[in-house]
This record gives sequence, C-alpha cells and structure tokens, in this order.
Amino acid sequence: MSISLTPDRERFIQTNLQAGKYSSAEEALEIVLRLLDEYDHADAESMEAVREKINAAILASDQTPPIDGETFVNQIIERFR
Repeated sequence: MSISLTPDRERFIQTNLQAGKYSSAEEALEIVLRLLDEYDHADAESMEAVREKINAAILASDQTPPIDGETFVNQIIERFR
C-alpha cells in the first residue's frame, strides 16, 4: 500500500521525526491508526449510550399518564425557577 501526504502533513511528520518524537514515519502512522480506531469505538459507544437513554425515556413515557401542553410547559418553567 502506498500513502500520499499533503506537503503540510509530510512536513509535520518530518518535524516530529527530527524532534525525536517518533522513531519512524511508520511509528507515527501506527499511532494515528490506533487513535482513529479508538475514536471510532468511542463514537459507537456514545451512540449506544444515546440509544439506551432514548429507550429509557420511551419506557418512562409509557408508564406516565399524558398531560396537556400548557401543563407541561408550566412544569418546565417552574422547574427552572
């Protein structure tokens, strides 16, 4: 596999290699890929947490008697006072 970098990205890697932050471009790429994988997993976990909250809200709403809109708004306003 061949990877092309923009001149700015290549300079970034070269600067960090010269500063001793990475021992090779491959090491820098490995770190980037690991971080991307962590980001993807965090995003999936975040979506699952949102799904769980939505499901809990739906369950709670199924067990709560309905109220009219005016009462609902008044309850919210009262809550913030």
